[in-house]
Amino acid sequence: MQPTSTVDRPAAPQAPDSRTFGRAFADLRDAWHQRELWAHLGWQDIKQRYRRSVIGPLWITISMGTTALALGLLYSQLFGQEIATFLPYVTAGFVIWNFILGVVTEGTEVFIANEGLIKHLPSPVTVHVLRMVWRQVLFFLHNLAVYVVVLVIFFPELAKPYKMAGWDLEHPGLSWAVLLVVPAFALLVANAVWIALLFGIISTRFRDIPPVIHSFINLVFFMTPIVWHVGVLQKVTGGGGSTNDWRVLIAELNPLYHYVEIVRAPLLGHAQDWHHWVVVGAFTVVGWTLALFAMRNYRARVSYWV
Repeated sequence: MQPTSTVDRPAAPQAPDSRTFGRAFADLRDAWHQRELWAHLGWQDIKQRYRRSVIGPLWITISMGTTALALGLLYSQLFGQEIATFLPYVTAGFVIWNFILGVVTEGTEVFIANEGLIKHLPSPVTVHVLRMVWRQVLFFLHNLAVYVVVLVIFFPELAKPYKMAGWDLEHPGLSWAVLLVVPAFALLVANAVWIALLFGIISTRFRDIPPVIHSFINLVFFMTPIVWHVGVLQKVTGGGGSTNDWRVLIAELNPLYHYVEIVRAPLLGHAQDWHHWVVVGAFTVVGWTLALFAMRNYRARVSYWV
């Protein structure tokens, strides 16, 4: 019997490489095609949270309305602001902030919280991220009802040009520019997806990340113009309104300020400063680039880390 030459032997099949951008994009594409699944799961999450409750998800709106009213009344007195313009400002800012807060805090644990599904349900990992983001969008829409109520009450003041106390800038008032909130919020949602993907993967590998972010986010809330506005900082500088003062620069260097402002400005009829869109657009490109690299290298390991 003649020995078989190694030259004549067929080459062993190569295992497909999972660390490719093609696999990362395929995961995103397949997750989008399963939108009926994650949309249904996201809605069921809300129904399950308020199971056996008389008014159900309306508790979301009531909680938001109570908090916004209390903060608006308190800080309007502390900063000497007109309640007719300051309460809508706080309400809109707080509604947007709650969406960002939910995405960041739940995004860090999005894969950890779905350990059972990841291990037993073969589906793209992005499905769990889209489920969480969709749930936060539904929360946002519930909370937006509070803004609508405040808008109806103070519409006469917001529909005409006005100034907020301590701010030299005059706002044009509500107009058809309010429709800019649609692309602004769409951009916010696009950022929510990459944030959950990137930080979700990192936090699944390093479990110390979620508590660090949960602690840090409370500090960021007070550093972001939610219950105060940049005009207050200009007033502290001596009334000159200089935007080069270090206090104003601290607000400008806070990326969350720009995310909040692109949505809040059209909601309140504020003068739209386009540099906020530039900053958010730059973060969107950089963030999605980092998220895709994380998906390319570590997407297949998520099921082993949870």
